[in-house]
Amino acid sequence: MKQLSSGEIRQMFLDFFKSKGHAIEPSASLVPVDDPTLLWINSGVATLKKYFDGSVVPENPRITNAQKSIRTNDIENVGKTARHLTFFEMLGNFSVGDYFKEQAIPWAWEFLTSPQWLALDPAKLYVTVYPKDTEAKRIWHDVVGLSDDHIFEVEDNFWDIGEGPSGPDSEIFYDRGQSFNNVADDDPENYPGGENERYLEIWNIVFSEFNHLPDGRYVEQPHKNIDTGMGLERLVAVIQDAKTNFETDLFMPIIQATAKLSDHREYGKNAADDVSFKIIADHARTVTFAIGDGALPSNEGRGYVLRRLIRRAVLNGKKLGIEQDFLYQLVPVVGDIMKSYYPEILDNQAFIQKVIRSEEARFRETLDAGVNLLNQIIAGLKAENKTQIAGEEAFKLFDTFGFPVEMTAEYAEDEGMSVDMDGFKAQMEAQRQRARSARSDDQSMGSQNELLMDIKTESKFVGYTELSDKHAKLMDIITADQALDSLDHGTAQLLFDETPFYAEMGGQVADHGDIKLTDGTVVAHVTDVQHAPNGQNLHTVDVVGELKVGQTYWLEVEAERRNKISKNHTATHLLDQALRMVLGEHTHQAGSLVEPDYLRFDFTNFGQVTPEQLQEVERIVNEQIWASLPISAIETDIEHAKQLGAIAMFGDKYGDIVRVVSIGDFNKEFDGGTHPSNTSALGLFKITSESGIGAGVRRVEAVTSREAFEYLNQQQALLNDTAHELKVDQINKTPQKAAQLQADLKAAQKTIEGLQAQLAAQAAAGIFDSAETVGELTLIAQAVKVAGMNELRQLADEWKQKNASDVLVLATAVDGKVSLLVGANKNANDHDVKAGQLIKQIAPSVGGGGGGRDDLAQAGGKKPDGISAALNMAKTILLG
Repeated sequence: MKQLSSGEIRQMFLDFFKSKGHAIEPSASLVPVDDPTLLWINSGVATLKKYFDGSVVPENPRITNAQKSIRTNDIENVGKTARHLTFFEMLGNFSVGDYFKEQAIPWAWEFLTSPQWLALDPAKLYVTVYPKDTEAKRIWHDVVGLSDDHIFEVEDNFWDIGEGPSGPDSEIFYDRGQSFNNVADDDPENYPGGENERYLEIWNIVFSEFNHLPDGRYVEQPHKNIDTGMGLERLVAVIQDAKTNFETDLFMPIIQATAKLSDHREYGKNAADDVSFKIIADHARTVTFAIGDGALPSNEGRGYVLRRLIRRAVLNGKKLGIEQDFLYQLVPVVGDIMKSYYPEILDNQAFIQKVIRSEEARFRETLDAGVNLLNQIIAGLKAENKTQIAGEEAFKLFDTFGFPVEMTAEYAEDEGMSVDMDGFKAQMEAQRQRARSARSDDQSMGSQNELLMDIKTESKFVGYTELSDKHAKLMDIITADQALDSLDHGTAQLLFDETPFYAEMGGQVADHGDIKLTDGTVVAHVTDVQHAPNGQNLHTVDVVGELKVGQTYWLEVEAERRNKISKNHTATHLLDQALRMVLGEHTHQAGSLVEPDYLRFDFTNFGQVTPEQLQEVERIVNEQIWASLPISAIETDIEHAKQLGAIAMFGDKYGDIVRVVSIGDFNKEFDGGTHPSNTSALGLFKITSESGIGAGVRRVEAVTSREAFEYLNQQQALLNDTAHELKVDQINKTPQKAAQLQADLKAAQKTIEGLQAQLAAQAAAGIFDSAETVGELTLIAQAVKVAGMNELRQLADEWKQKNASDVLVLATAVDGKVSLLVGANKNANDHDVKAGQLIKQIAPSVGGGGGGRDDLAQAGGKKPDGISAALNMAKTILLG
């Protein structure tokens, strides 16, 4: 077996399949683009769905990639098993309707065993096949030459995601030897594909040959596909003869760097420490790559996953004696390991470190609060002679403060207590259900449309320079998945040999317009234009006259709509550049929508955008408009485009030839959209709103040209109305008048507070002289007429100063709402009377609940007629 580095193994895989005619697809962003069904990119095929479901036909049907991926369904197992990871790389080779089993199987064998490639020992390789897939078994036996005792039939070898592409698969296992086995020789799981540690699955080849229909039937796909996946980390562990994934060159530098930061801990010396080292190494890789791809910590979605991983790493750092922020220091280590294929990590190192360090510091603050809460829970249970922490409480510690339930259990065990694990698991499952419900119900991959996939008709887009084309020949009419020669009514999809109609792409909506006979008679209205699987502009139309294949038509785009869309598209480019100038180069586009009447632009940013920053962005954009910058476009190869400094849309993939749109010297971007010839056409740019829409993603909505003028007019009208209401004769006096009213209001509120204090003092008159002895303590329990809880607290301060009694219980009712307050001095506490516990017992009488400290607690309620019962109950409780 060759001794190779992880970088060499990755490149060798890509080189092998390149030699077999495959195009190398770059690794896509971990944050899915235009796919609401996924939280993260979780496999090599996840970014190629458009090819497999037939919505796009690739230029080369043979594709290979090394795709970074994240899976978080088994976070708790990371570090405790040999193979569980949250971040991993999936090596894959794919055929989209090209080769099938007869090539895929022998190529896999060649790469694994050939002396020119990995040179694995064939005697240590085993395969599994689906029992009904006799063809795959035949190829393994007759073509590859594998003996029957190395081929196992396994019923689970069938890949199915519900509706959509599916089919049998064949898995390849490496025999790591008896020393790795964790089951007995006669155990029924002791075989390749069974639940054991000896036989390690390294490659899965899926033969996607069926469409799983909504009615449950499986029908053959018109174009059969190959989809394979091989985990780089597992393969590296085999090649480098490592006990687990973690003893490879992908992880050991991170583990060694962590050890240097610990209090003299070493990897391999202590099993518990090793688990922490592994968790930190895995999570450092995951958060580094995820943040580099634009995800940011938050309380929801993928941001919540990042927050949880960072907190889990920090807690495991504490177990290793690391008390300072440390995870951010591992970013350059990760970057150095991966730089041969992912140089962007080191390029974005400063920003990634900033985000992680900020999150670490924030967690260390909440960590202390979590410990305090846990101590309170334990103390409360002891007071009630209970020994089990409720599942809800353990989940709150986990969800709010990031405490793993194992850590809560450890604390509890030290105090002679346990955790209700069933209750905790129920809370976790409820959270998972909420997460699933929040995700799209769309199927993760659609079914192929054979008719559209097979249409290879050439169609040229001429709409960059023309909005009208009188010589467009109708090539195809499609309706209800049927190709027709003519049509005179209904809805259809049309394909022409050339068209000025823009197909929706890159956030820019489609053109609308008419299809006419050469004499100007309208025969169809274009309501939408999308790209067909082979890239042509496919027109959706409402037919109002006769259409015939082969006939020439006059295609006319609705000019005003196109012009307004083009102006707004240019505005998104100007806005994109201005945001980077003001907020920093880490900011990148996360989506856009270009409509005729407005534009929407989503972008990543760590933190909120201030009003001053928005104002500066708006100023920069308008200055480019007023500078009358020329707008031009060229088509060039991708390398030349990069040399020009053109900005690529984050996460997008491009062909060898790209279109670059330049706005003077201000902005250059990869772009296929339409634009005016000069920025002056925009006239004016105005931001109408800015908001957060998710974890680390902000949204700006804006208008240009006439819509900007109308928006400003509306704002002016509102300002005029405000000035009228404030009774000022000039708009510029409005702020001064508003400030005066605010000052008057503040003064009035101060007066009210003073009067309320006087009323509270009057209400207090005499109540502190009426303490009664109840058991071994003195008690004041009174209903008073004051404005609310603030006034009750003022009375409590006076009670405390006067030391008027051991226990104080006050209640007041205002507008049907009850405020209840309990105070207890040190003597009361010594007699085991705690304000927080007492108020929990009496608050239900007023239809509410509350809590607080041992010396002071408060509650609210909605049953004023229960006040008397609450006061009497307090006396009863004190009597014991």
